[in-house]
Amino acid sequence: MRFALFGNTFQAKKSTYVQTLLRVLKQHEAKICICREFYNFLTSDLQLNSFDAELFDGDNFEADMVISIGGDGTFLKAANRVGRKNIPILGINTGRLGFLADISPEEIDIIFEEIYKNQYTVEERSVLQLECENETFENPPYALNEIAVLKRDSSSMISIRTAINGSHLTTYQADGLVIATPTGSTAYSLSVGGPIMVPHSKTIAITPVAPHSLNVRPIVIRDDWEISLEVESRSHNFLVAIDGRNESCQEGTRLTISRADYTIKVVKRHNHPFFETLRNKLMWGADIR
Repeated sequence: MRFALFGNTFQAKKSTYVQTLLRVLKQHEAKICICREFYNFLTSDLQLNSFDAELFDGDNFEADMVISIGGDGTFLKAANRVGRKNIPILGINTGRLGFLADISPEEIDIIFEEIYKNQYTVEERSVLQLECENETFENPPYALNEIAVLKRDSSSMISIRTAINGSHLTTYQADGLVIATPTGSTAYSLSVGGPIMVPHSKTIAITPVAPHSLNVRPIVIRDDWEISLEVESRSHNFLVAIDGRNESCQEGTRLTISRADYTIKVVKRHNHPFFETLRNKLMWGADIR
């Protein structure tokens, strides 16, 4: 098999996990290609030189499977590079929580035994697409987790006029608005009071950030519906965060958010359901009394 490897370049103390991964891949006689930035980190910072690999830049790679070693942020960056390539992504968690990258370093040997025996599952996760009038973004306008509209350059709230399929929903007076996929429902959206959504529920959550009204609550809609946003701000600009990649927009810019025409495929171990991850990662339902 051919694997494309992405990694976190800020975790030198966890280099033993990378060494374990490279050892296991070598045992299976796998072909490896590595993101150049990560390769430079491995060879320069970690002094790992005893492995053979092809290098690639950006999204210029092909593989049977992508490996992301780091946290969920590293996984999101890998997913952004994979895009429409239809390559499944395996996330090895050397970060903190790890919802997307949920394979622990201690499971590296086991997961690759399962992969080579074809004993794993692949989940398809929906992606959000952002279209924007009169704005050109530096980053791809696609989000696996969420698209957030946030205030910028001012402590004052922003007004976000929101419509669903052209029908007015409400105008949020808030610090921002988070539009999340089921995958992103356990990320930023959850931290601002959004609901947890099962990965295959075909839904989108709309959750305000610090709303100036007690009767404004999160709402869940179908993911084949279109969301339109128009923002007013005292500073005449606002921030759009696409899976944490920030873009600045001018007041009056109309944003349209919809489901993208492709999915991201996530590699999961057999018999590791979503609810088990909730219990283990978020201590869901735990009673410490």
